[in-house]
Amino acid sequence: MVLAATASKWLQSAPRKAIDQLEGSPSQRIIFTVLLAIGIIVLVGRGRKTWTLLRVNAPILLFFGYCAVSTLWSDYPDVAFKRWIKALGDLVMVMIVLTDPEPLSAVKRFLARTGFLLVPVSVLLIKYYLDLGRAYRSSDTRWVFEGVTNDKNMLGVICLLLGLGAVWRILQEVRERRYRRSKRPLIAQGVLLAMVLWLFWYANSMTSLACFVMGSGLMLVTSLPALTRRIAFVHVIVVAMLVVAGLALFPELGGDLARGLGRDPTLTGRTELWSEIVGMNGNPLFGVGFESFWMGPRLDTIWSKHWWHPNEAHNGYLEVFLNLGWTGVALLTVVIITGYRHAIGILRQQPEAGRLMLAYFVVGVIYSLTEAGFRLLNPVWICFLLAAIAVPKGLVSKSFEVRDSPAEPATPNVELRKVGVNRSREIAR
Repeated sequence: MVLAATASKWLQSAPRKAIDQLEGSPSQRIIFTVLLAIGIIVLVGRGRKTWTLLRVNAPILLFFGYCAVSTLWSDYPDVAFKRWIKALGDLVMVMIVLTDPEPLSAVKRFLARTGFLLVPVSVLLIKYYLDLGRAYRSSDTRWVFEGVTNDKNMLGVICLLLGLGAVWRILQEVRERRYRRSKRPLIAQGVLLAMVLWLFWYANSMTSLACFVMGSGLMLVTSLPALTRRIAFVHVIVVAMLVVAGLALFPELGGDLARGLGRDPTLTGRTELWSEIVGMNGNPLFGVGFESFWMGPRLDTIWSKHWWHPNEAHNGYLEVFLNLGWTGVALLTVVIITGYRHAIGILRQQPEAGRLMLAYFVVGVIYSLTEAGFRLLNPVWICFLLAAIAVPKGLVSKSFEVRDSPAEPATPNVELRKVGVNRSREIAR
């Protein structure tokens, strides 16, 4: 999933004109079509599990369905529909993980394979192959480090999500250290986390770094058994995080906080852009159509006023409003509410898995305050879906079974003692 999003960045270059937003990459289209077809075939083969998962996730299906319908009133319906097909791939790939015979193992494989590929290669490119690992930004005459991506914010996102995965695995390994014969997994995840922190320094993506700190803190707090049993306390922590993060949207309230983080109180011009584009939504109730706002003459107008050529609102909720209107915002709100209930439910029943799900969910909500996180192929959106999709109650224990109190592994001496006891009982009889 994250690999597919990164590959999308490799296969396209930044558009130099607004009209370029309407043109797609043939190679990218072929790759995603093949991946989507394979994903659908896999889900059809899993029949009952797929149907059960779809049946209990009506809010998410309704949101995606409305996105499809909104392509009808887009100024470019063919382009909007193609983008919706691509967005459908995000949902398909997440469902493949959750319908796996061992979903928790599938999540671990997803994190391990993407983490041990994207993070070390990014380090390699930035440290030894600067022509590939960094780019010159002519707009403000600066060098930015991008690693395997072609955008520093996307590098920050990769560090955010894979870093949280590494923290989660480290907490699990430390918790079960008495029952592990090998420390290699702990060492491997520690090295991965160290590389992520190193990349954060070069990516200079404050939103991703702040979300990483909050997500890690949330997992640390919920790793305490006494607090896990008090869900009300978890609610308080989540609300406090949302309030603190929300202050960044109001320069008069969060200005000191932004300056303390070394950032402009206007969020590098974001607040000015927001006030400008809100009035450009010609249909506040239904929006301009799925992924259709940043296209055509509207984008030409925006680019003529801003030297940095924005192609997103840098706010996930505003992005949904522009494309899908208040109807889309309302449907997204339902997804968020039901998704939070699901994440909390997993935390209650399977705390180990629930920590990661809750962290990904909260990070998705906070990240979208200053970045367009609820967009197709965005890794934050993909992980948000992973956490927000409800797993049927009967499958929860199978899907996220983790040993909270692992049984002591059998040793030769233990087995011999068992044999001796059984032999003595037979003799006694």
